[in-house]
Parts: sequence; C-alpha cells; structure tokens
Amino acid sequence: MAKSRKISAGMLLFRRIGGKLEIFLAHPGGPFWTRQEEGTWTIPKGVIEEGEEPLDAAKREFREETGIEPVPPFVPLGSIRQKAGKTVHAWAWEGDADAGTIISNFMRIEWPRGSGRWQTYPEVDRCAWFDPAGAREKINAAQAELIDRLEALLDN
Repeated sequence: MAKSRKISAGMLLFRRIGGKLEIFLAHPGGPFWTRQEEGTWTIPKGVIEEGEEPLDAAKREFREETGIEPVPPFVPLGSIRQKAGKTVHAWAWEGDADAGTIISNFMRIEWPRGSGRWQTYPEVDRCAWFDPAGAREKINAAQAELIDRLEALLDN
C-alpha cells in the first residue's frame, strides 16, 4: 500500500471486567490538544507506510504510541472515514494494560504555528479506560462507529 496521510490504521484494545466492556483510548499530545477532551480521544493509530500491510501498521502504531505490544487474535472492524477525510482501518483485540504507564513516541511540531520554533511532544500524552458510553463521548465522532461494531461482534 502506498503511503498516504489520508489513510491510517489503528487498534482498539478492549477488556471485560465483571461482565462489563471497557475501551482503551489515547489522548493526543501537544499543545493544541491540551485542554480539549470530548471528541479528541482516539484509538492508537497512524499512517500506513509505503509497502506496509494495514494490520502491520496498526500493530506498529499501537506499540509506538503506547509502548504496549498488541496480542492476537485481531478482529477486523472495517474502516471509517473521519470528518477531515482520513480513512482509518481498525482491528480490535482483547487484553489489559495499565493506562498510567504508557510510553509514547515523540513528534516534532512548529508551535505556535508560524513562529519558527520547533518543539517536541509525546504523540500520546495519556491513555485511559472508558465504558462504551464514556468512550463515545471522548472519542473522535467518526471513530464511535468502531465501538458500535465491536459491541455488535461481541453480542453475536
């Protein structure tokens, strides 16, 4: 697959505790996202590199953004299209993780934009577990469909 900033792949980690479903989400790092909560959280995801299979990209991005190694089996959730036009291919996997100990890779951005000053920030500044309703409030609106698909698969 050719590299495109408009095509990403990601993984939705979930767990079941006492029969209740919980969803693991990531909050983007950097100054733009500091005070934003609702609609900004995401599944760990990123751009598919040229020649990389989407599932391999999803696993790599999850590992880079959280420090957590995804463990199969991986359940395909299909793809969604975000408001800005980005397509995200996603897979779910069941596991557990300590959201308070994530280790993210870093990104370098110009901040403030147009200032000529380049700064380094973690790509993900924190992760947390949410029940499905809470996850839908926090997650990028288009990605909420992935939670719906996961629940439908688990119900069957």
